[in-house]
Amino acid sequence: MKELTLETLIAVWEEMFGRGLFWTMVALAALITLAYVYVLLRDRKLSFHKFFWAQVSMPVGAVAAVWFVLKITRSRLADIGGPIDWLVVLGVAGAGAIGFAILIYTAQSLLFRHAD
Repeated sequence: MKELTLETLIAVWEEMFGRGLFWTMVALAALITLAYVYVLLRDRKLSFHKFFWAQVSMPVGAVAAVWFVLKITRSRLADIGGPIDWLVVLGVAGAGAIGFAILIYTAQSLLFRHAD
């Protein structure tokens, strides 16, 4: 592999997660992102109370994302070897934390609109 392209990454992710699960995750991420943009446009401000609780939930998202990837790949933490493996785990944890925070903020805004 001489160059890393988006098509290559998609092929790797489809192989790793399975085509159905991968595209389901992409669709859910797109749906949550659209809901988040809707909430921001609807409310025209950021609720710091909801934002605080979204940030508090970030460790849960990080752990869940790492656990999910380890489960899907049938790996264990003991299988993590070199520095690149640790960078990938940190990237997965970071993406999970941010995604979960966005999900929590959006869910709070849609379910409890006036709870500031």
